Amino acid sequence: MLKPLTAFFDRMVQRYLPDAFLFAIILTFIVFILGLGFTDSSPIHMVQYWGDGFWDLLDFAMQMSLIVITGYILANTPIVKQLLSKLSKLANTPSQAVVLVSFVAAIACLINYGFGLVVGALLAIHVTRRVPSVDYRILMASAYSGFLLWHGGLSGSIPLTIATEDHFLADVIGVIPITETLLSNFNLFIVMTLLLSLPLLNRLLMKSSDGSGKIDPELLENQTTAAVEARNEEPIESHTPAERLENSKIVSLIVGLLGLAYVIYHFYTKWT
Repeated sequence: MLKPLTAFFDRMVQRYLPDAFLFAIILTFIVFILGLGFTDSSPIHMVQYWGDGFWDLLDFAMQMSLIVITGYILANTPIVKQLLSKLSKLANTPSQAVVLVSFVAAIACLINYGFGLVVGALLAIHVTRRVPSVDYRILMASAYSGFLLWHGGLSGSIPLTIATEDHFLADVIGVIPITETLLSNFNLFIVMTLLLSLPLLNRLLMKSSDGSGKIDPELLENQTTAAVEARNEEPIESHTPAERLENSKIVSLIVGLLGLAYVIYHFYTKWT
């Protein structure tokens, strides 16, 4: 009974749920409209609020970008790739493959969430080459399940932010050191519980496997290059509502016009 229900929601998500970035754009439109309808703000004022607020996010955006970029670079270094190749030899059965990938991905996400996301995917590829009988769908889900632990680890954005002097809520809550957040007994208990239980829970997913999730390891060779070439050769076709929304020229045009309006307003007010 659970399997058909899961399949139904999976179809709904694939069909109607767009990329996460699009939610930020949609929320921008909603706030813009609500600001016009429920406040005394004019369209020009709303554009100004939106543009001024954008620059306030640069510090946070740069921190997040560095976390992802440095994590990706670290995960792709030769020494890490060699380590992942050696770790993959610990898995000889599909069950061992799922448990190994889940545990290593969780550890990596505790170090750095960008590092963990890449390490989990790379290790899953190495393990698939050794254990081709594993259900690749469950293995990749296990690789990304480690993301559940990242905010309790060394790259947790909120604990690190509130531990920084003069953060945006400093006047309200003050500066809270990581000894009271990341290193607290409560957080350590949650992290250890997830670290031990997550591999076992992912292992239980294999009971629902119908054996159709196997993948030829040769298909994983040079998969990134092949995907890029295929994407450059074939035009993007939007078949579902989510895809049409993601590739909508209207959405891109509205955001572009908002940005252009803010730039024009900014320089106009500075020169007059």
